[in-house]
Amino acid sequence: MADLRVDFVGIKAPNPFWLASAPPTDKKVNVVRAYEAGWGGVVWKTLGEDGPAVVNVSGPRYGVWHGPDRRVLGLNNIELITDRPLEVNLREIKEVKRDWPDRALVVSLMVPCVEESWKAILKRVEETEADGIELNFGCPHGMSERGMGAAVGQVPEYVEMVTRWCKQHSRMPVIVKLTPNISDIRKPAEAAKRGGADAVSLINTINSVMGVDLDTLTPFPSTDGMATHGGYCGPAVKPIALNMVSEIARNPATADLPISGIGGIETWRDAVEYLALGASAVQVCTAAMTYGFKIVEDMITGLSEWMDARGLTEVRQITRSAIPKLTDWQHLNLDYVVKAKIDEAACIECGRCHIACEDTSHQAIRVEPMANGKRRFFVDDKDCVGCNLCVSVCPVAGCISLDPLPEGAVDPRTGLTVGGKRTWLEHPNNPLATAPRGPMAVHHD
Repeated sequence: MADLRVDFVGIKAPNPFWLASAPPTDKKVNVVRAYEAGWGGVVWKTLGEDGPAVVNVSGPRYGVWHGPDRRVLGLNNIELITDRPLEVNLREIKEVKRDWPDRALVVSLMVPCVEESWKAILKRVEETEADGIELNFGCPHGMSERGMGAAVGQVPEYVEMVTRWCKQHSRMPVIVKLTPNISDIRKPAEAAKRGGADAVSLINTINSVMGVDLDTLTPFPSTDGMATHGGYCGPAVKPIALNMVSEIARNPATADLPISGIGGIETWRDAVEYLALGASAVQVCTAAMTYGFKIVEDMITGLSEWMDARGLTEVRQITRSAIPKLTDWQHLNLDYVVKAKIDEAACIECGRCHIACEDTSHQAIRVEPMANGKRRFFVDDKDCVGCNLCVSVCPVAGCISLDPLPEGAVDPRTGLTVGGKRTWLEHPNNPLATAPRGPMAVHHD
């Protein structure tokens, strides 16, 4: 049987599925319910310093992008950090950790960029015996206007500075939560490492406006007729998050930095993708808010069965396993050739592949009327470039495949013999193939 236990920077948990810092982790009652459902850990919703309470809007805090079946594909929120008193949160954190010592409990923090402010709250969090802290350098709305959240995460120098303060004034593991609202995610990750961070977590939410009400011409969600940008999360952000996680995992400067993966995780399959691309544990929010805490049961069962089927015994065997197969474009094999092939028995004759290819691609799909009034769709190899558009738009899974030409075959499109392994860096059409690389050239390997 697979062992799902994880040890993330010294923080032990029975499984890698944790709840992210968000509304589901704002109170003792929620966190206890999550632990009872089987979650391996939580990151308590972000605490701020003592003083005037945070005030949230009482109008809609969420905007949703629905799929045709009303499935939640993306969620935008304009909620701030916890609006409950610091003392109440700290008391509940201590009680929960005392009652659930085998579960991970990390506390998210956000205070002004003043060393004394961080020193003061770190001391109080340590007294709760929480397992670690997560520095919220990602919140893109409300708090960033006050010089916190993403306003810190977007400046590597600030990331390094605050991280160093926290390492100096705390014995707890320090996890730095990164903002995706930046041009190169590797820079703040490198800064966090320089500051002594034990790990990073990502991604936090993405700046977004969900849409506009066409009757009132008001963006939404709105408060008393006015709207603001918010943080975007949910299944729609997963591809963006996976790329950023993998960028940190394959960057030589941060390749050994533990990662907690966040962004659109709904199933155990999503979690495995994050693990394979560099994460050692994952955090979930939108899926729990959509389907409830019991979704973790399927995550645990699915991951365990998948690992058993592959002969894997520990979660850490998955971490970074896909990284060796991820590279930059210029290292891809340009001598590899595939052609689309339509399974006529599975084809429902909708014509979507033909329309897409004819109007927007390479005019490689032909239509042939049949004697029985039906239509036959087939691919002309001399025009097919193997782009995968037809496969992507076909409503029948497996109806269209991409089949590689065998080595030694002649590509009817180019007249060239298939074989070998040339990358763009070696290709004769590349004018820079033999020229020195300029200062703007960026290569991972």
